[in-house]
Amino acid sequence: MSLLRIENGGFAYKNGPQILKDINIDIEPGEILAVLGPNGAGKTTLLRCMMDMLHWQSGRSLLDGEDVRSIPASKLWRRMAYVPQARSAAVSYTAFQTVLLGRSSRIGAFSAPSDEDMKIAERVMERLGISYLADKPCYAISGGELQMVLIARAMAAEPEILVLDEPESNLDFKNQLIVLDAMTALAAEGVACIFNTHYPAHALQRAGKSLMLSKDGRSIFGDTTGVVTEDNIRHAFGVEALIGEVETPQNIMKNVVAVGISGEAGEADTPDIETTAPDETMLASITVIMRSNERADLINKAFREYNHLLIGRMGLPHRRSEKYIISVMLEGPAADIEALSHRLSLIPDISVKTTYE
Repeated sequence: MSLLRIENGGFAYKNGPQILKDINIDIEPGEILAVLGPNGAGKTTLLRCMMDMLHWQSGRSLLDGEDVRSIPASKLWRRMAYVPQARSAAVSYTAFQTVLLGRSSRIGAFSAPSDEDMKIAERVMERLGISYLADKPCYAISGGELQMVLIARAMAAEPEILVLDEPESNLDFKNQLIVLDAMTALAAEGVACIFNTHYPAHALQRAGKSLMLSKDGRSIFGDTTGVVTEDNIRHAFGVEALIGEVETPQNIMKNVVAVGISGEAGEADTPDIETTAPDETMLASITVIMRSNERADLINKAFREYNHLLIGRMGLPHRRSEKYIISVMLEGPAADIEALSHRLSLIPDISVKTTYE
C-alpha cells in the first residue's frame, strides 16, 4: 500500500474548463515526486486537491489507504506539512517564531512550546542556514528569505509528507541548492517529498518520480527518466530542449537546456506525451563509492529492485580512506539500466558513475 495515492483525480473551477483529468500518482516513504508543467497547467491546484484544501470533483486522495476527506484536520496535519509560494508578509512574528509555529500540530491547544520544540526550530533554521534571521520580523526580510523561513516552518513539523509549491522560487543558486539538498536528505531519512517546479533539471537531479501536466489536461506519471524527456518537454511547455549530462568528480548529472520555442504548448497536432524509452539490450557497469555505511540500505534496496539486470557484483573496502567501492555488471534494456543509475544518483553522500558498452 502506498503512503499517498491519488486515484482518478479531476478538478475544474466553477464555470471553467477541467484543469486536471484522471490524475493517478502514488508515493512511498523516502521518495521525491516532482510536479512539472507550464503556468496554468494546474500544479498548485493539484497540491491543494491532494491535501483536501480544494475538493476533487472526481477521484480521491488516499493516505495509507484512508480517504483524506475522512481524516480529521488535526491528525492530517501531524502527518503532512505544506509550504505555499512565498508572498509578502505583514505579520510581526519573527522568523524564529514563524518556524516555531511548525510545531503547533504537535503541541496541545493550551500548552506552550517545550524546550525540545525550541531546539527543533533552532536546528531546522541552522540546517537551512537562516539562523541569522531568527530575531528579524517577517515583514522586514526579503521574499527569498521568507521562502526559506516557510520551508523551515514545514520541516519543524517533522512530517511524513512534505509538500512544497515551487520551493526554488525567489531563491538564488546557493539557496536553491540548500533547499534541494534538504529535500534529498529528508527523503533519505524516510520523508516523502512532493514539489512543484519550473525546472526540469531539478526533477532529473532530485526526483525518483515525476508528474508532467499540460494545459490541455493531459498528464503523465512515472519514473522521472521516462517522464522528463525532450519529446514530453516539447509537448507540455512548447519548448525545444536538449537533455545532456554534466560529469563532476563525484557524479554524472543530467541537465536540461531550452534551445528554442516549438510552438504553442499542447497544440492539437502535437503527439501525446509518452514514456517511450529505448528497449535495446545493453551491457553496462555501475560503480558506487560510499563515504560510509550509512546509505548501504538504500543502495542495496535499489539493487534488489533491479536484480533482474545484475550479472555480477563486487564490493571492496578501502581501509585507508574508510570508503567502500561497489561495482556491478548489468545487462538489460537501456531504459531499465538508466532508471537504476538515476535511482542511485538520488542517494546522498555517495558517488555514482555508469559506463555503457
